[in-house]
Amino acid sequence: MARETTGKELRRILYVEDEEDIRMVGEMALVDVGGFEVLTCASGPEAIAAAAEFAPDLILLDVMMPGMDGPTALRALRALPALATVPAIFMTAKIMAAEIAELKAEGALDVVPKPFDPMTLPEEIRAIWSRAG
Repeated sequence: MARETTGKELRRILYVEDEEDIRMVGEMALVDVGGFEVLTCASGPEAIAAAAEFAPDLILLDVMMPGMDGPTALRALRALPALATVPAIFMTAKIMAAEIAELKAEGALDVVPKPFDPMTLPEEIRAIWSRAG
């Protein structure tokens, strides 16, 4: 159920992370190191409200968030016609094989383990994007 990137250039990332410190580090890595245009959101509902207008190429979202977790947020985002086929990558500290398989079954291209290295996060995201295309 993974979405294909079909050779499209990755430029715009919707990044959903509830932890402010992690969100700031991730955004700096994606913008300053990776050169991406990033819209950050602190929750699933915030992402759902802003995502369609932002028109991301990729959704990068935390799995464990209060209220609405990452898989639930992804299902809600995919229910929006403009985002129905936008590829997604989950980020989580839970990196057991079974958990990764479950997240991929939700339609994610892959899973990035946390904590992540801010200096290599953009290249890791690009590598996942390229493999999916």
